[in-house]
Amino acid sequence: MAEERREFPSLQSWTVFGLNGDWGFESTVEETENHLSHASTHHGIYDLQVREDDDWQMVQKQGSQFVVNDQPFYVNGFNTYWLMVFAADQSTRGKVSELFHQASSAGLTVCRTWAFNDGQWRALQTSPSVYDEEVFKALDFVISEAKKYKIRLILSLTNNWDAYGGKAQYVKWGKAAGLNLTSDDEFFSHTTLKSYYKAHVKTVLNRVNTFTNLTYKNDPTIFAWELMNEPRCTSDPSGDTLQSWIQEMAVYVKSIDAKHLVEIGLEGFYGPSAPDRAKFNPNSYATQVGTDFIRNHQTLGVDFASVHIYADSWISQTISDAHLQFTKSWMEAHIEDVEKYLRMPVLFTEFGVSAKDTGYNTSFRDTLISSVYKTLLNSTKKGGSGAGSLLWQLFPDGTDYMNDGYAIVLSKSPSTSNIISLHSTRIATFNSLCSTKCKWGCKKKNPLEEFLYHDDL
Repeated sequence: MAEERREFPSLQSWTVFGLNGDWGFESTVEETENHLSHASTHHGIYDLQVREDDDWQMVQKQGSQFVVNDQPFYVNGFNTYWLMVFAADQSTRGKVSELFHQASSAGLTVCRTWAFNDGQWRALQTSPSVYDEEVFKALDFVISEAKKYKIRLILSLTNNWDAYGGKAQYVKWGKAAGLNLTSDDEFFSHTTLKSYYKAHVKTVLNRVNTFTNLTYKNDPTIFAWELMNEPRCTSDPSGDTLQSWIQEMAVYVKSIDAKHLVEIGLEGFYGPSAPDRAKFNPNSYATQVGTDFIRNHQTLGVDFASVHIYADSWISQTISDAHLQFTKSWMEAHIEDVEKYLRMPVLFTEFGVSAKDTGYNTSFRDTLISSVYKTLLNSTKKGGSGAGSLLWQLFPDGTDYMNDGYAIVLSKSPSTSNIISLHSTRIATFNSLCSTKCKWGCKKKNPLEEFLYHDDL
């Protein structure tokens, strides 16, 4: 069934020609009313009845697109970083299931979450290579539960920031072992600290899930491994230190697990290798944090690009149209660069706006989300590299005390929920109707295209 092309009795041809030229998708599309008869609206949630695959296959990369079972896999997803910690406590474990249920009902297909908690409360890794089995079982549960709701996971392996331990905790462990360390950035260069990180990678990738009996490195529920959340190395603005670390660790992950995709976890700042692109950075400081979007993503073993979007953190905490203008130009610049230089998909793996910002209201949040989705659809309809986005962040009911300002509770946000669900429907429709044997580019308008890309977000 996975290899089958969908056939219809009365068809309109829709042929598209690709940006990359090396391969593309063909789709034959039925009249809109027949397709949309499969879509239903229930309490603001759009459900698309798409063909079920017999099995659950790995996400792969082909050219500049993600594919599953030889069909495109454009992504509408979300972040909820704390799932493992909630699953470790029986009193809050149910919130994990509740969240996946709500996300699935909105058509969301990918969740990004932490596969680390280094030396903190409810730590997964209590000291180098020492693990709390109950917390590991909690991560097992998160993965098994995601599969039940047909949600795939991007698992991040450590943090640039202090939350959940991250590189600062690795440095503390190194100091406790007698190493002479003076900067948290030595995480990227000191042999012992790198060995600690590699040991964690090896342990996680080789973990056998106690719920499914599947080794993580063989589990299709895992979409990708992320080397680190938002790596920065400000002690070396040239970018050489971080580049060396990325090169070493990407190859190391692939040496253990050649099946899964790997991404770095970058925010997307342009660095010294592309001075002409620095104009797209949100500020001059962004060029000095040791990251280099194009150079970093040219690394062997890195399969797709990651970019974050935080106009309210990077430009101004006062809401304005400048946030929307920046978001659009930031996204378009990165989509252009992955197509021109990198020839890989790009996921905008974090984006959002904080309710704590001056001038914030739900209407602005809806406008921002719609703007991100519209920019992505402009790429999708051409078979472009804009492969999807992940909201920061989705919360279930009753978890407001964890809210950092960016939380979206779908049941309390009907307008936002409708926007998310409609985008999911469009992406699911597109994914279900195309095969990797075709050519991209819309040769003629048809009713389905108007549904997918109509400017009503």
